[in-house]
Amino acid sequence: MTKSLVIYFSMTNNTKKVAEMIAQELGADTYRIQAKQPYTSEDLNWHNNNSRANREQEDNNSRPEFTGQLPDLTKYDRILIGHPTWWGIPPRIINTVIEKLDLGEKEVATFSTSGGSTYDQAQKVMNELIGSDVKPGRVLSSKKDVENWLRDIDFK
Repeated sequence: MTKSLVIYFSMTNNTKKVAEMIAQELGADTYRIQAKQPYTSEDLNWHNNNSRANREQEDNNSRPEFTGQLPDLTKYDRILIGHPTWWGIPPRIINTVIEKLDLGEKEVATFSTSGGSTYDQAQKVMNELIGSDVKPGRVLSSKKDVENWLRDIDFK
């Protein structure tokens, strides 16, 4: 039997809800990424050019720290990584986490939640971080979206 882990970052709980839907569909474990320095509403104010999130997203080298210890991936066959979409791409904390994971022989799929972005730019980032063999990602918002995506990437 294939063992799966859903790793996700969520600030408004939209990505958390989708991650939990995926975990339920697959019988997967979950791991929530937490920022070492929690984001405030002002940090996330995209109207403020100097907000923390704007500064991080504009800096390709930004690697916000996370708190806690990443899970041991040795007991998992599949890793699913979820994130909100910030400025068309994953929040930079996703880069921080992926760069610390040994995804070696794992099947990897990525997904996001978004109020209006497609997954095109995020997929490019994920391909650069993980490799071109990462499963095609998708913006997900409902149980039906989750079911269709899991079927399309042959995880269900």
